[in-house]
Amino acid sequence: MFSIVQAAGWPIWPLLLASVIAVALIIERLVTLRRSKVVPPGLLQRVVTEYRQNGVNVTMIGELEAHSPLGRVLGAGLRNVGSSREIMKEAIEEAGIVVSHELERYLTTLGTIASISPLMGLFGTVVGMIEIFGSQAPSGSNPIQLAHGISIALYNTGFGLLIAIPSMIFWRHFRALVDGFVVEMQQQAVRLVEVLHGQRRG
Repeated sequence: MFSIVQAAGWPIWPLLLASVIAVALIIERLVTLRRSKVVPPGLLQRVVTEYRQNGVNVTMIGELEAHSPLGRVLGAGLRNVGSSREIMKEAIEEAGIVVSHELERYLTTLGTIASISPLMGLFGTVVGMIEIFGSQAPSGSNPIQLAHGISIALYNTGFGLLIAIPSMIFWRHFRALVDGFVVEMQQQAVRLVEVLHGQRRG
């Protein structure tokens, strides 16, 4: 690995840094965006059951909001349970915007790495081409410098694509995952509002 880095020259270092950041972000998002952690199954039914048995209290809402992103959205509705249906929906929508923003955390950075990695690889390719042209002299070409320039060009291009492809795949996967979670949380929040206002039984 170290010999590859040496052959790729100094342009490989920004790509190595980008790869480390991308791997760290992918692992962090894989852990954070688990369905059981974002939209736990059965949470809405438990909330409705507890509300019917014990009503609403600050402790219950606090525990619910600390439970999960879905809990924060449902908790916003419960905080306004005595208000009109429209006010409850507005409170839920505001909480949903905040939760959605938090679920999308780091995705912009991952998308940026996916976009710029090929350009960083292209920059390394240009540096390698400069090395190749620099090896040409009136007395003949310098084979060592020529080989080094080719190594820089090829390694940086390949490494840039190696970073960009998985980063783009995971970025699109996480975006779709977050969009799905947001829709599901909206649906459950609407059901909560309708149940609390007597339009549904649960």
